[in-house]
Amino acid sequence: QVQLVESGGGLVQAGGSLRLSCVASGSISSIRRMGWYRQAPGKQRELVATIFTSGEMTNYADSVKGRFTISRDNAKSAVYLQMNSLKPEDTAVYYCKAMTSSWSGPIDYWGQGTQVTVSS
Repeated sequence: QVQLVESGGGLVQAGGSLRLSCVASGSISSIRRMGWYRQAPGKQRELVATIFTSGEMTNYADSVKGRFTISRDNAKSAVYLQMNSLKPEDTAVYYCKAMTSSWSGPIDYWGQGTQVTVSS
């Protein structure tokens, strides 16, 4: 089992910045990849960015490339999302996801979500 707790959401004006944090606990050693997803009202949940827990490989949605940066701190079992040049269309609930691997197969875990609201 992995538990995820997000923080750092809030209200910001367009062009501003926010930094989201996600701290994992539980079966940390089983986590292979972590990521941020978001869901706007009336829309499906979509990928924002992912990062492997080993190495530096990252993946970003086209809509956030050049504006958002995902990073991790394995010592703190944390992953971060630095969001710059925010736009109103970035408004959504942001969820942290941990992708794990174990003898029983891959299992994904989700955090509770944190609201990000960008005003125009």
